[in-house]
Amino acid sequence: MNDLIKAINELKKEKNAIILGHYYQKGEIQDIADYVGDSLALAQWAAKTEADIIVMCGVHFMGETAKVLCPDKKVLVPDMNAGCSLADSCPADKFAQFVKEHPGYTVISYVNTTAAVKAVTDVVVTSTNAKQIVESFPQDEKIIFGPDRNLGNYINSVTNRNMLLWDGACHVHEQFSVEKIVELKAEHSDAIVLAHPECKSTVLKLADVVGSTAALLKYAVDHPEKKYIVATESGILHEMQKKCPQTTFIPAPPNDSTCGCNECSFMRLNTLEKLYECLKNESPEITVDPEVAKKAVKPIQRMLDISAKLGL
Repeated sequence: MNDLIKAINELKKEKNAIILGHYYQKGEIQDIADYVGDSLALAQWAAKTEADIIVMCGVHFMGETAKVLCPDKKVLVPDMNAGCSLADSCPADKFAQFVKEHPGYTVISYVNTTAAVKAVTDVVVTSTNAKQIVESFPQDEKIIFGPDRNLGNYINSVTNRNMLLWDGACHVHEQFSVEKIVELKAEHSDAIVLAHPECKSTVLKLADVVGSTAALLKYAVDHPEKKYIVATESGILHEMQKKCPQTTFIPAPPNDSTCGCNECSFMRLNTLEKLYECLKNESPEITVDPEVAKKAVKPIQRMLDISAKLGL
């Protein structure tokens, strides 16, 4: 393990590469990454890096976002099969047809989408900035929001909007067991429930704090004396425990009774071995059709600009 980490760091230096890791990656990937964050932070770091090579340790759409923002840089992913069930739930051709059928609507797309979906979008959002970006539009603005129906419903509820929602979802956040969270709450009556807004509304109703991965982490860091039940992908517990070593974090389980925590199988495809091979061979490389990228960069840049203006 130590030899592998040393070899990765040597390759990174030799090739002027940067490693970006999502909070849902395995702990060893998070530990070797130059920057660890949620989708908004990873996009922000990709946009400003001076590295020649970006290695995106996350899922495919994150690599695409980095490539769209940095067309002149080489963007690599350790495993090209690291997809996203939420992105898959929104095929670009069907979403484009949906948009066409609703003229006069502003199109807001979650970052968990392909570049082709972003190309028919007016502004991209992440769970960190979705509420504020939606609120930046007039109250009577007609809005299409895709692809996550759970996040869309949550944003509708907290902004008093009636956005038209695409019917997509994340397989991880859909699978949390309401019954098991209730059992955990009974067992740990002093625990605070943290939940990601991609969870179903029945789970969000049990939550004390609803927020993006970064927001949930910040809340735990700001209140280390508490005990937490965490309803989001369990990779975040690695960073939570690092930042708050004395705090108890309990992963909320999925409906599958054999699992104690809820993991994204796509995120877990990335390994240190694949990361090494990826840097060594400079492959697999993310490519985006230039015409698609030209359209997709506009809503991503708009998100970054609005986020900067709002101090996010």
